[in-house]
Order: sequence, then structure tokens, then C-alpha cells
Amino acid sequence: MSEIERAFENVQRTLAAAGAEWRDVVHVNSYHVGGFPPIVNDTIAGLFRRYMPDRAPIWTQTGVEALGLPAMRIEIRVTAILE
Repeated sequence: MSEIERAFENVQRTLAAAGAEWRDVVHVNSYHVGGFPPIVNDTIAGLFRRYMPDRAPIWTQTGVEALGLPAMRIEIRVTAILE
């Protein structure tokens, strides 16, 4: 499993803990160390289709020098609205 897939699974667990689901997500921010090679974009787009097949929330990518831990290369942050 790739770091990106693990990040999406972590988001799913966090959403569930808050009583939310991927269908509640309205915005995704992804923070990347090392730029946005096509494999990264393709992997994220594929995971969006898996987790949100009927939705296309706003997606903002941001390149960063580093994340919280030296080994981290990607961080996913979502905003969900519960009704």
C-alpha cells in the first residue's frame, strides 16, 4: 500500500470518528513534498473515484518543503459538512 493510499484510509477513519463519510467532503487539500509527478496525480484521482464516485469536491494541491515528520511525503486534509 502506498503512502497516498494510507493517507486516504486515515482520512476515512477520521471522517468516521466524526460521524462523517466521504460524501460529506466538500474540499480536499493535499500537501506534497517533491512536487506533483503524474503518478501522484493519477493515484490521487483514482482514489477520489474510489472513495467519492459520484462527487468531485474542490481539490487544492500545495507543494511544500517538508511535512510533520521527515519521512512524510504527502498529507491529505479534508473539509466535510454534516447536515
